[in-house]
Amino acid sequence: MADVADLALILFLPWFAILGVLYWVYPRTLEKTAARRRFDVTALVLAFLAAFLAGRWGYATAATGIEAGPIWRQVLASLLAYKAFLLVVGAAWALRGQRFRRAV
Repeated sequence: MADVADLALILFLPWFAILGVLYWVYPRTLEKTAARRRFDVTALVLAFLAAFLAGRWGYATAATGIEAGPIWRQVLASLLAYKAFLLVVGAAWALRGQRFRRAV
């Protein structure tokens, strides 16, 4: 069974899956090569790993440093996990656009 610290990540999994599919599919103007697919898989794995680590760190930080009630741990973990996922996917989106642009 998952640890309570991972609850935020578990609850975000469907949304991360939707964002991951959108990242994978769009933009359609980029070439679909094996190198791009490897880049995409790496980016999505890194985004999930960053979300996992940020959620764990947020839960641990809220547990020790903030006296705002027990729900605050999950709130901070959720906020940081979501932000980390979006940060990595956003950076990968920009890098992918530069790296795999079609030559016209």
